[in-house]
Amino acid sequence: MNQFSKLALLSLSLTLAACTVLDNDKVNYKSAGKGPSLDVPPDLTQLSAGSRYSVPGAPITASSFQLGKATQANAPTAINAVGDVRIERAGNQRWLVVNRPADKLWAPVHDFWQENGFLLAIEQPNLGIMETDWAENRAKLPQDFIRNSLGKVFDSLYSTGERDKFRTRLERTADGGTEIFISHHGMIEVYSAPEKSATAWQPRPADPELEAEFLSRLMVRLGVTQEQSKALIAAGAGKNSSRVAVVNGQSVIQIDENFDRAWRRVGLSLDRTSFTVEDRDRSQGIYFVRYVEPVADKSETGLFASLFGPSKANATPLKYRITVVSQGGSTTVSVLNASGAPEASANAQRILKVIADDLQ
Repeated sequence: MNQFSKLALLSLSLTLAACTVLDNDKVNYKSAGKGPSLDVPPDLTQLSAGSRYSVPGAPITASSFQLGKATQANAPTAINAVGDVRIERAGNQRWLVVNRPADKLWAPVHDFWQENGFLLAIEQPNLGIMETDWAENRAKLPQDFIRNSLGKVFDSLYSTGERDKFRTRLERTADGGTEIFISHHGMIEVYSAPEKSATAWQPRPADPELEAEFLSRLMVRLGVTQEQSKALIAAGAGKNSSRVAVVNGQSVIQIDENFDRAWRRVGLSLDRTSFTVEDRDRSQGIYFVRYVEPVADKSETGLFASLFGPSKANATPLKYRITVVSQGGSTTVSVLNASGAPEASANAQRILKVIADDLQ
């Protein structure tokens, strides 16, 4: 074999190896840390520049966390449970139920995110909340010969133009177990001028498949085999059980599920869409949320500047209540004003639509 043939074979081997890495590594995150100050258009998914450091919810006490007895219909089946870990699914939402106390799960979940390449920006063990920093999924970068040869040297020259962060919420159950929710938040860099001379970061929709991938990996971290975790994630495709309706002249969301599951699903939707949940009262079925109206001026503080520096936005936050009320096996979700009266404003309609879209 001549020298040219050897080089060609080596190049082919490297290319095939790169493809193998890409196929086997769906996610390979590297924390973005501080990034450039790029303009972010105001949006419902970015309700407050300070929401990054606002922990949703309040400590769950015996008086505010009254769970009804589980019905036979809600009992886990063999297909969605392995050992003391099971997965629940409704629509495109999934969450874990682990038969271990929350304080015993905090450290493993904390280590899990660090092992997957993330820095943790929020850690509130007393509230069961942790949130990662913005990070880039390097597995999305092209794995060609030049990239593999020079990527480590000029790594900063390569970028996917996307950033992700994840919020994890641990909630205690009545029987001493823990529910674990993972919600995704994404941003994408787009051209902000016709001549493509400038870029801006804009929110992109939450990715349920990314959430599922990390739930699967977390199950492995908690003792489930990789094959079992993939089977659990794939099992039991959820059906759409929610819709927007009008009741007594007010737009509401109707969910064909009991209170327990509807409460969990609405809470996960609020996590996904970055609402600032100031408090919650499970016994009354109320989430107390804060919302900042979008403004026409798009020259606000940029995404990364708002995360690491003071905000220039002066918008006054508006407070609402998201109520979850059940009757039998059906649940109604409504938007009320700060005083608890029905709200029919444009903001309330937009909030309702954001929640409804996420529940699909």
